[in-house]
Amino acid sequence: MRVPIEVEDEKNEKNEAVEPDEVETDEAAEKEGAPAAAAAAADTGELDEDAEERARVEAAIRAGEEAAERELAADAGKLREERDELQKKLSDVEDQIEAAKKEAADATDRMLRLQADWENYRRRTAAERLAEKERAAEKLVTNLLPVIDDLERAIEHAGATDENEQLKQFVDGVSAVHAKMLGVLAKEGVEPIDPAGEPFEPLSHQAVGRVEDKDAYDETVAQVYQKGYRMGERVIRTAMVTVTYGGPKRPAEPANAAEPAEAKDGEKSAE
Repeated sequence: MRVPIEVEDEKNEKNEAVEPDEVETDEAAEKEGAPAAAAAAADTGELDEDAEERARVEAAIRAGEEAAERELAADAGKLREERDELQKKLSDVEDQIEAAKKEAADATDRMLRLQADWENYRRRTAAERLAEKERAAEKLVTNLLPVIDDLERAIEHAGATDENEQLKQFVDGVSAVHAKMLGVLAKEGVEPIDPAGEPFEPLSHQAVGRVEDKDAYDETVAQVYQKGYRMGERVIRTAMVTVTYGGPKRPAEPANAAEPAEAKDGEKSAE
C-alpha cells in the first residue's frame, strides 16, 4: 500500500522542526542509560557466576558428603567384619577356656582319687604289715606256750616233793626263768588267763568237765587244767577249765556299778 506524498511531507517537516537542544538531550540520556544497562548486565552476569559458584560448591559438598558416607559405610562394614571375627575368636577362646576348666576339674578329680587310693593303699599295707607282724609274734608265742606249761608243771611238781636244798635252788632257778619269760611276753602284750573262781566265759574258757558245787555260783570256774593266754585283744589260747553247777544263779551286776564307786573315790580324794 502506498502512502500519499502529502503525508510523508508532513512527517518530514515535523522531523525537521525538532530543535537541536532536544536532540542533544536525547543523546545525553542515551549516553547515561548505557552505563546503567551495562551495570545491570554486569550485575546479572555476577549473579549468574555466584549461582554457578554456589551450585559448584553445593555439588562439591554433596560429592564430599556422598564420598564420606561411602567411606563411613565401608569403614562400618570393616568394623562389623572385625567385630564378627573378634566375636568368633572370643567364642572360640571361651570354648577353649571351658574345655580347659573341664580338663582341670577332671585332672583334679583324678588326682584326688589317686591320692585317696594311695592313702587307702598305705593304710592297708600298714595294717597288713602290722597284722603280719602280730601273726608272726602270735605264732612265736603260741610255740612258746607249751614250754611255759612244762616249766609250770616242773615247778609245781618240784614244790610237791620233799624239801631238798639243791632241788629248791633248781626250782628257784626254773621259777626265775619262767618269770623272765612271762615278763618278755608281757612286753609284747601277752597276758595269762587264769580264771579260777571267776564266771565262765565261753569266748576265753574251754570247759573240759563239770563239778557239782551247791555253795558256789552256777557256771563258775572250779579248776584250771591249763592256762589260757591273751595277746592284746585277741585270745590266742583258751583256758581249759572245769565248771560248777547246781549252785545259785549269779546275780546280774548293774551296768553303772562302777560309776558310784568312782564317784565315792573322787569324793574321798577331794576331802
